[in-house]
Amino acid sequence: MQGGLAINLMHFARALRAAGLPVGPGKLLQAVEAVEAVGIGNRVDFYWALHAVFVNRRDQREVFDQAFHVFWRNPDILKRMMGLMLPTIRTESPDAQDPLSRRVADALRGTAPEAEGPEKSEIEVDAAFTVSAQERLQEKDFEKMSAAEMAEAKRMLARIALPVAEVTTRRHRPDPQGPRVDPRATLRRMLRSGADLADLARRSRRTRPPPLVVLCDISGSMTRYSRMLLHFMHAVSNDRDRVHSFVFGTRLTNITRHLRHKDVDVALDAVSAAVADWSGGTRIGTALHAFNRTWARRVLGQGAVVLLITDGLDRDAGEGLAAEAERLHKSCRRLVWLNPLLRWEGFAPKSSGIRALLPHVDDFRPVHNLNSLAGLADALNRDGPRRAESLRKWLKEAA
Repeated sequence: MQGGLAINLMHFARALRAAGLPVGPGKLLQAVEAVEAVGIGNRVDFYWALHAVFVNRRDQREVFDQAFHVFWRNPDILKRMMGLMLPTIRTESPDAQDPLSRRVADALRGTAPEAEGPEKSEIEVDAAFTVSAQERLQEKDFEKMSAAEMAEAKRMLARIALPVAEVTTRRHRPDPQGPRVDPRATLRRMLRSGADLADLARRSRRTRPPPLVVLCDISGSMTRYSRMLLHFMHAVSNDRDRVHSFVFGTRLTNITRHLRHKDVDVALDAVSAAVADWSGGTRIGTALHAFNRTWARRVLGQGAVVLLITDGLDRDAGEGLAAEAERLHKSCRRLVWLNPLLRWEGFAPKSSGIRALLPHVDDFRPVHNLNSLAGLADALNRDGPRRAESLRKWLKEAA
C-alpha cells in the first residue's frame, strides 16, 4: 500500500478513537489489510471494509458514519488518495451541530495539524469565583457533551453509588435489645448452660436493600441518553446485588446477565449483541406487558423499586399503556419515572404516552446529567411517602 493512503487511515483511526470508539494499533493493521483486499476504486466497498473493522456495536454506527463522511468528504477523495494527497478536513462550529456531530468534529479537529503562528502571550485569569470543570460537567446535558467530556462522565458514572433505603424482611437476627423473644435460642441457652428461664434470648427483624429493577428505553428518541445510562446501569449492577436490568424499544430484552461483567466494554459488547431493536421505534405498552407477564413475579418480590427510564413518546399512542403501568405500579413498592424531557422548563405532559403513565408513578424526575443521577440517589435513600409531592403538579396538568 502507498504511504499516503496508510497515513490517511492512521489519521482516520485516531479520529475514531478520539470520538470514543475502541480503536488500537491492531484495528489499524486490520483496516490496512481490508483496504488492500477490496481496493479503493469503489467508495461503497471502501466504506463497508472500514465499517467491518472499526464498528463492533450498534451504538458506534452513527459515530463511524459521520466521521467517515466528514473525513472523506470530497467525492473524489479516493482518486486524490492515489496521488498521495491528504484530505482536507472541514468542520463547522460545534455549537451549530447536533451533539453527536460535535463529538466527531472535536475528534477530527484534534487530528488536524495546528497552524504555525506567533506564540500568544499567556493570559492569567483569576478563577477564584468560577465554577470548576467538574461542577460544569456535572451540570452539563449528556446530549451536549463532547467526546472528552463523555469519557470523563463515564468515569464519574462508574463511581456513582445508588443507595436505596433498606426494607424490613421476614427473617430475624439475634439482638439483645430486640422486641421479640426467641424461644428456640432461649431453650438452647438453658440446655447448654443451665441458665434461668428469666435469661431470655431476643431477636429483631433483618433489614436489607430491596431489589432494584431498571427498565430503560433504547429507541431512537433516547439514543443520546441510552449510551450514558447503560454505563450507569453497569455501575449499579456491579455495586450491589439483586439488580435486574431490561431495555426496550419495540420489544423487551433482559440484559441482567450481560451487565454483570466487571469490564464495561465487554458488558456493553454483550448487550449490543443481545439487543435487536436498537435506535428504532418505541412500544412502551407492549414492553411493559411482556415484563408484567414474564418477569414481574420473578423480580418484583420483597419490596422491589422500579426505575422506568423513557421519554414517554410511544409509537402506539399510549394504547394499553395505562393498564400495564397500573399493574406494574401495584406490583412494586415504588415506581420512579426518569424522563430526559423534564430538563426543559416549558415541558408539558401533552403526549398520550406521558398522560397514560403519569397517574401510575410515584416520582417523576429528570435524567439528563450527572447531577440528576446524584439527585436520584438522594431521593431513593430517603424514607417518606410513596408518592412524591412534586408529582401533583404534573398530574394536574395531565388531567
